Amino acid sequence: MHLAYPAVLSALLFCTGLYGVLARRNAILVLMSVELMLNAVNLNLVAFDVWLDKTARDALHSGQALTLFTIAIAAAEIGIGLAIVLAVHRNRGTADIDRLRDTAERPGDDDTDDSGPARNEPAEKAEATA
Repeated sequence: MHLAYPAVLSALLFCTGLYGVLARRNAILVLMSVELMLNAVNLNLVAFDVWLDKTARDALHSGQALTLFTIAIAAAEIGIGLAIVLAVHRNRGTADIDRLRDTAERPGDDDTDDSGPARNEPAEKAEATA
């Protein structure tokens, strides 16, 4: 088989995964798109390993070893990612990325300020403690 076939398929899979990461708003679908991108990389690694094996007879099969490493990393990533998404879904009731971003703390929303009393605290209470 020619090298162009798996390379084109890998490019299509990677572009599909990239579109899914950029366009989807559900956290689980974003994780699935990341997995699709990692599988495209794995396909490329194996295809180039087979292609290089034909040119050099004493090959180490490093592409296949890197593919196994990538599969292990992807399994750990999806396990931790799904645990985080499920915990957030239980606490907030949604897995929508835009809604989670809207409810996150903003840098200027701190309760205390180093130069004075808390913003939500009445002025007379701050004077009484001073």
